[in-house]
Amino acid sequence: MHKTLHITTYGCQMNVYDTQRIEEMLTVLGYVLSTKMDADIAIFNTCQIREKAEEKLFSDLGRVRLLKEQRKESGKQMTIVVAGCSAQALGGHILKRAPYVDLVVGPQTYDKLPELLAKIERARISGVGPGQGILGIGFPKISKFDKLNVPRGFHGVSAMLSIQEGCNKFCTYCVVPYTRGAEYSRPLEDILKEAQNLLKQGAKELTLLGQNVNAYSSQSPKGNTVTFSELLYRCAELEGLFRLRYMTSHPREMTQSLIQAHKEIPQLMPFLHLPVQSGSNRVLQEMNRQYTILEYETILENLREARPDIAFSSDFIVGHPGESEEDFEQTCQLAARVGYSQAYSFMYSARPGTPSALKSQLPFEIKQHRLYRLQEILHKSQLAFNISKQGTCLPVLLEKKGKKTGQLLGKTPYMQSVYVQASPELIGSIQWVEIQQGYNNSLAGSLKNRACYSLNNTVQ
Repeated sequence: MHKTLHITTYGCQMNVYDTQRIEEMLTVLGYVLSTKMDADIAIFNTCQIREKAEEKLFSDLGRVRLLKEQRKESGKQMTIVVAGCSAQALGGHILKRAPYVDLVVGPQTYDKLPELLAKIERARISGVGPGQGILGIGFPKISKFDKLNVPRGFHGVSAMLSIQEGCNKFCTYCVVPYTRGAEYSRPLEDILKEAQNLLKQGAKELTLLGQNVNAYSSQSPKGNTVTFSELLYRCAELEGLFRLRYMTSHPREMTQSLIQAHKEIPQLMPFLHLPVQSGSNRVLQEMNRQYTILEYETILENLREARPDIAFSSDFIVGHPGESEEDFEQTCQLAARVGYSQAYSFMYSARPGTPSALKSQLPFEIKQHRLYRLQEILHKSQLAFNISKQGTCLPVLLEKKGKKTGQLLGKTPYMQSVYVQASPELIGSIQWVEIQQGYNNSLAGSLKNRACYSLNNTVQ
């Protein structure tokens, strides 16, 4: 019988991508995906950005420990794996706190999973060697992408493609440079090959991923430097690609050539996630963000000039050490000025080993109150943006079935979820939808008589 595999994923889109690659890697070897945590192998792909994610991990590990003990009583084995950024950051501490965990692998070493799982299995059968408690973290000289050469077993219409990992920015609140390592950009030809494979398997939309995705820089076979904007132009040439996105961007890397790409590449969607974190120059300096609010807003102005219909989303951290009431008010003013179509906002969470964690921390109550005030502004902006689309017709990429009978769920160019009554045969097509209602987090509409693109990818 095939062994069952369950993966719990926390955190960012990079983790979602890593989970997909782990699934692809192990299903090729015969593992069968399961929706139940009570599987032969339970993998927790973790996040270290906020303390809450770490707490959730150990809570879930406590639950799966009981499942492992129950399986053992019935004569079955269960392998528990902790992967991802918390695995890299906490390492052996996980094994000390949760000794029933069999394997810990970091985000740069999960390509070794088949080998390490086989090692655990052999030890259990032979009784020789460690059957659990294996630590497999670090930053190997050979990139994991060089080893992840299994075909992408992709199913769907919107695919993620990792092009860059790690970070050299060293924001004072962030653990990414310590968990993901230094910036690394994949070779152009490897990216294009994977992209072509995804498009052949039915993808219509690609999202290029990286911790600092627009910091991408690689060498061509001829020795020339390939910039991120050049990569976008090359991707746009691929047959069958109708939509192109990227995240997460850093304002320091928004070059003029990248802004020009938003004007010239029709597949590049008019939606950009550009984290600002704070509206205060003083706090930005404390965070080591390396730009000012004037520079940030100038970038937005230049993007709007290049692409007048563009919309923005952002990340905000409130309650960073030393943030004054005036600093916070400047953040609220920025949020109101920009009018983000979407935004993610969080209370500052001290992460061990980061410079900000060593500073005097603001009381929880102050951080919580500021977060509620900022979120009220951000939610109003998002609702206003969604309502502004009422009565308009938007091209919607229909991705999957909705919760209701006869309902499909799709995405607008602005990353808004749209619910529409339509036949399942239209999944994978881009249809004109008249927006009838804008809600807090989604839109509702009805199909128009003509499609943007037919199912055979020809323009109508």
